[in-house]
Amino acid sequence: MGAWGTAISSNDTYADIYDEFFDLYNDGQSVEDISKKLITDNQETINEPEDSNNFWFALAKAQWECKQLDTEILERVKQIIETGLDLEVWRRLDADEKDIKKRKVVLDKFLADLQTERPKAKSRKKKVIKQPPFEKGDCLTFKLANGNYGGAVVLEAIKDTEYGHTLLATTRINQPTKPTKKDFENAEVLIANYANWDNNFNIKWYLPIRHKLIAHLIEKVDTIEVQINYDINKSMNGFVADFDVWVIQVADQQFESEKTKPKPTTKQTIKALTKKSKWKLW
Repeated sequence: MGAWGTAISSNDTYADIYDEFFDLYNDGQSVEDISKKLITDNQETINEPEDSNNFWFALAKAQWECKQLDTEILERVKQIIETGLDLEVWRRLDADEKDIKKRKVVLDKFLADLQTERPKAKSRKKKVIKQPPFEKGDCLTFKLANGNYGGAVVLEAIKDTEYGHTLLATTRINQPTKPTKKDFENAEVLIANYANWDNNFNIKWYLPIRHKLIAHLIEKVDTIEVQINYDINKSMNGFVADFDVWVIQVADQQFESEKTKPKPTTKQTIKALTKKSKWKLW
């Protein structure tokens, strides 16, 4: 279920369904079509006792906010709550009685809200198209805590979306002089093994939510050619919103750790991430 609290929305299933509903709603789709799609696409979740209730709660809440709560959906939610079915799920998952009591209060209020007419339907949000803060191939430098220059390379920049994602590879550049294009081309990717990090490649999709606040910390040095295209939808790299934390501070802590702990033996070069292989497998 992936719950992190007793609130109706404090679990992964609810969050995913609710977010997908309003993504489609803001795209202009009707509440009826969205609901049918979500039910069709999430049969596995609906048939899973631990997740099913949260699916119906999310769908009911989204429909209610649009002033189009389906009577059958409301009755389903009402049955789940009034029969104590959701509380039984929590007991099976070994929740303590204190949390179960809190959950019951939350459920009762949720049902009461659904049975109250919402004054106004939620407005559709117009999507704001954003551009990434960097271009593909940009070589970025910044000051490290030790006074040296560090560096990162932009492997991909996704344009004309709501997010402005860029794929950043933090490098092992750690030098007193500002790095050159050649320094970036010959650099290794930073692999973190400090604290609980277990040889983690510091390659992340950067979501520039607060980029304006930290942009002054970053300088573009040059640009290198990136021959490889990275698909964000097929990527296994994580998403971060703080360049200063996930790029600069990670580099700071890794280099500080290496004063007393050996650096990772695994290596990954920037060249391998930017240049297509000349060899073909037949």
